[in-house]
Amino acid sequence: MDDMDVDALCGLLLAARQLKQVPRTGWAMRGVPNGESVADHSFGVAFLALVLSEMIAPPVDRARVVAIALIHDLPEGVTGDLPTPAMVHFPPDAKHTAELAVLKTLLNGFPWAEQWQTWWQEFEFGSTVEGRLVRDADRLDMLLQAYVYEQTLGNRLLDEFWPQPDDGPFEFHISRRICEALMNRRAAQCRGAVRW
Repeated sequence: MDDMDVDALCGLLLAARQLKQVPRTGWAMRGVPNGESVADHSFGVAFLALVLSEMIAPPVDRARVVAIALIHDLPEGVTGDLPTPAMVHFPPDAKHTAELAVLKTLLNGFPWAEQWQTWWQEFEFGSTVEGRLVRDADRLDMLLQAYVYEQTLGNRLLDEFWPQPDDGPFEFHISRRICEALMNRRAAQCRGAVRW
């Protein structure tokens, strides 16, 4: 490890740190002031994924789950957070292709590059139980954040973030139960509030 390119390592660390400055654009597009950053979201996903990993059978590799969660949005430090509505104007694999190219550039020369790329692909394609668990956590974190924004900011323009009854966006039963509980809380709050 003494022959490690420390300058390249600093570049990776700075790129990861950039996630603290990259806003989650979906919130900004809906008028949420001072919305969360991609780094805020990544922490939420990692914590949720860790919690979910305690609640499913068979047991999963928790270290792998947390690693996948922490790097799942790493390329966004360079690409920014591309909002879903904009993606309909790009070729189907454009985002994945660009983010994979960025990830390869960021990890170039590091001995762990191949492993991190594999973990990132597991998230992207849901090809392992750990990757699918982090995908559930990614979606749940967005719903939790939408709920918080609706409750604390009175922003009722976030309906599009919520799943429809027949969407079925979750792989794991516990994820579906959390989503249902959150939606029930939201419905109860909405019944008691004046909607503009």
